[in-house]
Amino acid sequence: MSKVTPEQIDALLPQIQCGLCGHGGCMPYAEAIIFENAPINLCPPGGITTLHALGQLLAQDPGPYEAEIAQKTRPPMRAFIREDECIGCTKCIQACPVDAILGSAKHMHTIISQECTGCELCVPPCPVDCIDMITLPEESPDEVEKKKNGFRKRFNQRQQRLSEENKAKKAGQASLSLSKKQAYVQAAITRAKAKKRR
Repeated sequence: MSKVTPEQIDALLPQIQCGLCGHGGCMPYAEAIIFENAPINLCPPGGITTLHALGQLLAQDPGPYEAEIAQKTRPPMRAFIREDECIGCTKCIQACPVDAILGSAKHMHTIISQECTGCELCVPPCPVDCIDMITLPEESPDEVEKKKNGFRKRFNQRQQRLSEENKAKKAGQASLSLSKKQAYVQAAITRAKAKKRR
């Protein structure tokens, strides 16, 4: 087990990035399996196929989990925004783990259909309930693998962007704080000089 890496596990996961496993995405779940002994039956979108693949990789018997996963398995899906009902609140954009929603504040939003993982994370935040989940036909293994790679790339790009934005925000706050201190000191010096002139 110690020889298996999170990257190997992540490669078997469907990259829906839905968080149904209780972790923040597929890679966090893969890391939890390695470092926290998380069970292999926490991925409903992956279904029986992913369960068996994880069992084989980790030398664990998937048998005890099969019935549960079979009940929880769901078909591939894609989100669809009823655009004439959208109020442009941007809450769905903030929730999307792969930046598959386009729009700006107070303007209509739309889904980039080929980039949507079907994670459903955009549905609960929508205050006007204008997002539908559409069931998709089953795809070939090659199509699934191609999509997985694209979803993983977009998820990682979003994580990097959010990290950079967070760093910039903190740096901006630190800079603003420094500017306020400098302004305070400069004002104090100006007052002191003014008193001396009197």
